[in-house]
Amino acid sequence: MNLERLFSGRTKTMRPSEIRELLKLTQNPEIISFAGGLPNPSSFPIDEMQNVCIDVLKKHGKLALQYGPTEGMRPLRNSLANRAKKEGIDASSDNVLITSGSQQGLDVLGRVFLDPGDTIIVGLPTYLGALNAFRAYEVNFAGIPLDKDGMQVDLLEEKVKELNKKGVTPKFIYLVPTFQNPAGVVMPESRRRRVVDIANEYDLIVIEDDPYSKLRFEGDHIKPIKSFDDEGRVIYLSTFSKILSPGFRLAWMIASEPLIRKLTIGKQALDLCTNTFVQFIANEFIEKGSLDLHIMKIIEMYRPKRDIMMESIKKYFPSDTVCHKPKGGMFAWATIPGPIDTEEMFLDAIKEKVAYIHGKAFYVDGGGANSMRLNFSYSSNQTIEEGMKRLGKVIERKLKEAAAQ
Repeated sequence: MNLERLFSGRTKTMRPSEIRELLKLTQNPEIISFAGGLPNPSSFPIDEMQNVCIDVLKKHGKLALQYGPTEGMRPLRNSLANRAKKEGIDASSDNVLITSGSQQGLDVLGRVFLDPGDTIIVGLPTYLGALNAFRAYEVNFAGIPLDKDGMQVDLLEEKVKELNKKGVTPKFIYLVPTFQNPAGVVMPESRRRRVVDIANEYDLIVIEDDPYSKLRFEGDHIKPIKSFDDEGRVIYLSTFSKILSPGFRLAWMIASEPLIRKLTIGKQALDLCTNTFVQFIANEFIEKGSLDLHIMKIIEMYRPKRDIMMESIKKYFPSDTVCHKPKGGMFAWATIPGPIDTEEMFLDAIKEKVAYIHGKAFYVDGGGANSMRLNFSYSSNQTIEEGMKRLGKVIERKLKEAAAQ
């Protein structure tokens, strides 16, 4: 059978997730993996979850085991809207759409906004899962470099002007402003306000992806970009994956009511409704006050892991390695000096039983060759230093080989 003849043209732009493909190589239990964006399984509130599941079945069993509305169950949407108000976001339950993970939210955004040949603006680097979701809709990417304060908004405006001169109006700006994946940096309030100003001035939509902001180890909280939005241009995404359980596949979007109505229609063709049972479980955690207490426990677990990784970089990596200390989240982003290609180096690292994600996976312009994303949340405190020691040896050996050539 000629399968290539049968596949849609769109499949030619689809790529396997490099993270998911590389993770297959890390299944060996001897490998210390800094590759995935995985929460630590020790953080899962298993005992409390058992009790909550029983409570949900007793109190809401007939509803929790039934189909639900595409928008999501009203109690959870109310709870999320109320939490958003504390962040300065003007929202009611009608502004909330529950999705089957943030990845579904990204795909729905592609369905609703993107046509083949459209241009969207992303960071350099940016979250690989978003790039893969949007690539499926046959789009062009315009990349904006990041610095220690996130996307450089002056360059963002220059790029929008440059595209407009060519007759191109970008469909939206996608960014992860808080503890960015993969770079770990945080956009200050001044830049967040400027992003909204640029969107207003040039008639753009902003997609604010916010999986990590609750995992702050230090520093002052910064309000979401959505809190500065007074024209309904910002679509806010967040998830329970990093603060409760990724296995729930439970996330949400907040946007203006006209946008939510259109996004809901886009979602209906995908799954009719998000898992109702886990919606009730998550809402029970919120209403009992357990979620915020649980987040505090996660922070106390992850902070020392971050510190061990940063100290290990100083100890085992070249002295001129650039790695800004993340103030929260799950990732450190290291840029190695010299002619190292971290994609080519990956198999050498696997031989030393350590894994990471190479930097080029997060760039739409071919950049990032000498960078890597390192996850500190998943590994035990004891294995983080050992893994970084192994990785440091691989880097040292590759630099010597490059110098000899």
